[in-house]
Amino acid sequence: MPSRGRSDRDAGVSRRRPEVAITSGLFRTKSVEQSIRDTDDPDAKLRKDLTAKDLTVFGVAVVIGAGIFTLTARTAGTVAGPSVSLAFVFAAIACGLTALCYAEFASTVPVAGSAYTFAYATFGEIIAWIIGWDLILEFALAVSVVAKGWSQYLGEVLGSRPPILELGSIHFDWGAVLIIAAVGVLLATGTKLSSRVSAIAVAIKLAVIALVLVVGATYFKASNLTPYIPPSQPSEKAGGVHQSLFSFLTGSGGTSFGWYGLLAAASLVFFAFIGFDVVATTAEEVRDPQRNVPRGIFGSLAIVTVLYVAVSLVLTGMVPYTALSSGNATLATAFAIHGDMWVKNIISVGALAGLSTVVMVMFLGQTRVLFAMARDGLLPRGLAHTGKHGTPVRLTVIVGIACALLAGFVDFGTLEEMVNIGTLVAFVLVSIGVPILRRTRPDLKRGFRVPLVPLVPILAALACLWLMLNLSIETWLRFVIWMAVGVVVYFAYSRKHSVLRKQTAAETPEATPVS
Repeated sequence: MPSRGRSDRDAGVSRRRPEVAITSGLFRTKSVEQSIRDTDDPDAKLRKDLTAKDLTVFGVAVVIGAGIFTLTARTAGTVAGPSVSLAFVFAAIACGLTALCYAEFASTVPVAGSAYTFAYATFGEIIAWIIGWDLILEFALAVSVVAKGWSQYLGEVLGSRPPILELGSIHFDWGAVLIIAAVGVLLATGTKLSSRVSAIAVAIKLAVIALVLVVGATYFKASNLTPYIPPSQPSEKAGGVHQSLFSFLTGSGGTSFGWYGLLAAASLVFFAFIGFDVVATTAEEVRDPQRNVPRGIFGSLAIVTVLYVAVSLVLTGMVPYTALSSGNATLATAFAIHGDMWVKNIISVGALAGLSTVVMVMFLGQTRVLFAMARDGLLPRGLAHTGKHGTPVRLTVIVGIACALLAGFVDFGTLEEMVNIGTLVAFVLVSIGVPILRRTRPDLKRGFRVPLVPLVPILAALACLWLMLNLSIETWLRFVIWMAVGVVVYFAYSRKHSVLRKQTAAETPEATPVS
């Protein structure tokens, strides 16, 4: 006879399942209790090794990448001028609103899968599948694109041509494959070991950033920050599918600099913060997730915001922003102007360390989302098997091979924006999901609660929607095509093999059959 505690939990789940059977099978939700109970499956059980410190390291590791060495200079020189530091503050506020929503969800549903798992508990299976399919695209492209960037910096550090092997008309980027293979081995060995390696790499890049701030401060001139918001100038926007959706809808050409340039810069540098949500994908592997997951999210976000603002202030104080107007300007450009070429080499080392951790944490996020989907039967269940180290080795190998092929042979170009739109869609759904779960499950224990609900989640969703409008039309078209493929896969395979669908049909035979 089952224990009383187990009976009570099962009863709580059963009370909700009749509602699932009555509604359309496409929107059946998976209860939080069921999601948590699934984590006890011995064949698909992740080891709980991570602390708040580990999560903070992961957050800093994935957010502080090459962007701090390149994006800051380019945005200052072509879009915002010295006010790029304020743009980072605006972006951090928008990102912080979303972080609040992620913190509540992750502390309430401490299960692998992040936005996919949250959507399953609030919007239903079909929406959960769509967001999971979306995250697959986001993480796969992120791992591959960043690995190619790592390969370029490897060439600079080695002082040779980029590590690319030419096989006739085929170009094989062996540097990108090398970092993906190394990261895959680490992640298969154990999440805790990966965290320790990330901590070392984070320490290296933080040391490089500290050097940049100290040396750059010696060249700082307050006069270079004037005017802080330069006068607006006409900006030539690409036409056709290359223009932003906002420009297409409004017919505006847009401007650089001025207040419009500042707001546009905030939209641009927001993407420098993308990655903190990966912290939520590790919730199932965290000790005391109700306390540690919110701390990890907010701790990493606070650290990277301070670093971005500090670097942007020192950079624009070192040289006039007009000296950074080249589309290829980086932090090294400012030091080259002052004759400090040795700093450029150190920056390359910092960027190499930074990108290594970005690849690692994005790779981790990809495997954990796929793991959650496989455990739910939406992907083959065998993929959710965990090895002796408590990690999904099969998925790690599959993801590593797929990303290595992409990074090794594909030239991405504008496909990089696909990472952004995938992330923002997840942000919107997570933000909307907070007030929904508050209303449908007010009884759940929440380790962290978003203040001013529903105002804060609504503001977070609107901020993300605004950023999405600034993405190009071609990015939107590609995204729609990817989502359409995902819907086909769902109806062809996932819907039939859904574990929740089978459980619902077996436990409510008297109800209307689930479609």
